[in-house]
Amino acid sequence: MSNQKFLIVIGGATATGKTALGIRLAQHFDTEIISCDSRQFYKEMNIGTAKPDATELAAAPHHFIGHLSIEDDYSVGDFERDALALLEKLFLEKDKVIMVGGSGLYIRALCEGLDQFPNISSTTKKEVQELYENEGIEGLQNTLQLTDPVYFEKVDKKNPVRLLRALNVIKETGKPFSSFLNQKKPPRNFTPIYINLTMDREALYDRINQRVDVMMKAGLLEEVEQLIPFKEKNALQTVGYQEFMDFFDKKITLEEAVELVKRNSRRYAKRQMTWFRKDEHWRAFGKEEWKVILDFVENKLVIGDS
Repeated sequence: MSNQKFLIVIGGATATGKTALGIRLAQHFDTEIISCDSRQFYKEMNIGTAKPDATELAAAPHHFIGHLSIEDDYSVGDFERDALALLEKLFLEKDKVIMVGGSGLYIRALCEGLDQFPNISSTTKKEVQELYENEGIEGLQNTLQLTDPVYFEKVDKKNPVRLLRALNVIKETGKPFSSFLNQKKPPRNFTPIYINLTMDREALYDRINQRVDVMMKAGLLEEVEQLIPFKEKNALQTVGYQEFMDFFDKKITLEEAVELVKRNSRRYAKRQMTWFRKDEHWRAFGKEEWKVILDFVENKLVIGDS
């Protein structure tokens, strides 16, 4: 039997069917699933993150789902460290492990490694967070554009977590965030196989709209209300939660909040599709192409074995 190890990575935009495919592949290869959806890490965030339900979780062993509290600080570097340690254990028994999620940064961290950044002081974190609270995402965007125009051109400008991270490093070091990128990284002892689940854009947008309606019926508003005391936490600076915080602050109506969740989810999906499409590692498939996907994976396993 081969000693070579493979991580089958299922990426793609939100609502494309990644969870179902991951379970099917895990069952086929008798293996386990690592989630790299950074919002599903938190046990208090269930409905708005489309976390796998009890039936899905029972269908195959899952890791990194609901293992943190919203009060925990957990970075992409923490995930890289913990996921590598878990893979080391899983690969003692398995030659193949599945990873599922749409968080591109977390996928890249585990498969390729992270650039090393300095520790950030609590004073710096507080000052950058105050900028966000006082001037909103526009304040973050404008400051980053002034202090690091190179990274500003690359970053997802609608993602406050990415902007906060860059500005923390810039303020702490006095150096551009971009100067810390593209460092030499240690090699991995496994081979990734990248699957990008895709869908016709209009069909995906309809699916997203319908899913938000289902989430509302399932109690999303009540879930967000329970999280109001933690609304400044990074984990909640995300689509499906921020919009309802504005509703509870009486800035918008409930109907407006729901429409904003749908619109922002569609925009997020569009950015995800662009990210996965640009990376040459990824091979695109529709969720209904089971046989084609399986053939692709099997061929990669043979090539990797040769």
